[in-house]
Amino acid sequence: MIKTLLKSVRQYKKNAILTPLFMVGEVAMECTLPMVMAVLIDHMYTESMSELLHYGAILLVMALFSLFCGVMSGRHAATASAGFASNLRHDIFHHVQDFSFQDVDRFSTSSLITRMTTDVTNVQMAFMMIIRTAVRSPLMLIFSVIMSFRINSGVAIIFLAVVPILGLGLYLIGHNVFPVFKRIFKRYDAMNNSVQENVNGIRVVKSFVREEYETDKFEKTSGEVRKDFRFAERILALNGPVMMFCGYGAMLAISFIGARIIISSGGSEMTPGQLSSFMTYSMQILMSMMMLSMIIVMCAISVESARRITEVLNTESTLLSPENGKTEVNDGSIDFDNVSFRYKGQSGSDALKNIDLHIESGKTIGIIGSTGSSKTTLIQLIPRLYDATEGTVKVGGTDVREYDLDALRKQIAIVLQKNILFSGTIRENIRWGKADATDQEIEEACRAAQAHEFIMQRPEGYESMIERGGTNVSGGQKQRLCIARALIAKPKVLILDDSTSAVDTRTDALIRKALSTYLEGTTKLIIAQRVSSVQDADTIIVMDNGSIVEMGTHEELLKKKGIYYEVWDSQTNSKEGE
Repeated sequence: MIKTLLKSVRQYKKNAILTPLFMVGEVAMECTLPMVMAVLIDHMYTESMSELLHYGAILLVMALFSLFCGVMSGRHAATASAGFASNLRHDIFHHVQDFSFQDVDRFSTSSLITRMTTDVTNVQMAFMMIIRTAVRSPLMLIFSVIMSFRINSGVAIIFLAVVPILGLGLYLIGHNVFPVFKRIFKRYDAMNNSVQENVNGIRVVKSFVREEYETDKFEKTSGEVRKDFRFAERILALNGPVMMFCGYGAMLAISFIGARIIISSGGSEMTPGQLSSFMTYSMQILMSMMMLSMIIVMCAISVESARRITEVLNTESTLLSPENGKTEVNDGSIDFDNVSFRYKGQSGSDALKNIDLHIESGKTIGIIGSTGSSKTTLIQLIPRLYDATEGTVKVGGTDVREYDLDALRKQIAIVLQKNILFSGTIRENIRWGKADATDQEIEEACRAAQAHEFIMQRPEGYESMIERGGTNVSGGQKQRLCIARALIAKPKVLILDDSTSAVDTRTDALIRKALSTYLEGTTKLIIAQRVSSVQDADTIIVMDNGSIVEMGTHEELLKKKGIYYEVWDSQTNSKEGE
């Protein structure tokens, strides 16, 4: 896990190394200062100002050097930790881009967001504490104990009695807190999922007046997080009192024993200045232990965060391009040879069963079927968004698993059921299909998708801004923009997955007419609920329960009096009734 995370330090290695080096200098000065201060206090009883000024100057130089080392250590720590976090987010984001649909389903979107935000922040804080505080605290503790023994081993033995007690307290606190924070992050994912779902569906929530229900649902998940944090904080709250009790107890014991030694020996075994330095070392030991407790708490949080981040980074996508994969797609022919498919982790029957389908290049294929008949699953195997469990899917006569993924998907354009537009101008959204598209090409694609007219009705035309998710355009307009985005790529295969459901029948007909001329020679697969959207197709496929149950032209299927006929009859009769 550590090896994986350290790969993200990269260009900030120098800063990460300099941080503890400067910290060593700061600790060395801070632990030496009490010794010089003891000498200065003891010389106050003399009448020589020159000696006082001498030791005062030494103290000033040491303090300034300690300040310099502290500032430099803090500066390098901030640079290293912020840079490390930036690289880590970059690495996670880019790694996730290669994930298949199956990988994203496995982690869930809300969990991936939590890992790139909250978890990275936790690891960043832990990294900064490890390269700075985790070096400072042990060194301060060790140096302070050693210096105390140099002054008077009899008094310093008090520290040896206190330190194990503090260490035991830290162990017990950390032992009880670690499992709690491991549980908290699972609840974080659930809470973020609730927030994401609510925000994305806020219009539906308000339409059905379900604000109170959603609020109660959020408060429940938030309450579970609060409950766990409260339990953890109650345990951590014991840290301060235990530290203070042991620290001030040690200081009282040192004061009492030290005063007796000074009085009984007349200052020969211990001087007032040395007793003063003992008190300073006591505070340094106390602060070191408190800082160590903070590190333990931060590690308790970050270890689970680090594990979750590493889990993402070490996950190899289930869909990878083969070495030296084929980069040219010959044509738009599609072949399914005895294909079956089952979603990973899905129990029961296959989503697709024994599909044998052969489509010639340039043909238009209509696909209809009831909800859950696996129409979308079928077309998702073509651009290799999923791999077939059994059998072979071919495009252009070649198994899709032999293609370079980028090359294959650039020749297969899909307009999915859930149309997504990104924040930016209309022109920028259309160029997702072809990054170097000219203004003329964009306009032609939009005309074919019947989007040009409503675009030009906007004051800024193609420079009109689209809000995130396309919330400022209607469902039909969003669909037409997504179709234009796919058309401009001029692929060898075009898949429209129920992508005209929100447009009227006239516009639907105009889009289908434009497709025949704009993408002549392109294989087109049209999934639709309306028979009118597919009746002109060269071949119509009827799916039911993951299998192809009927296939033929519109006229052929009507003669069979099967499922297609029933759908057509119900839709035409309902129109006549209207």
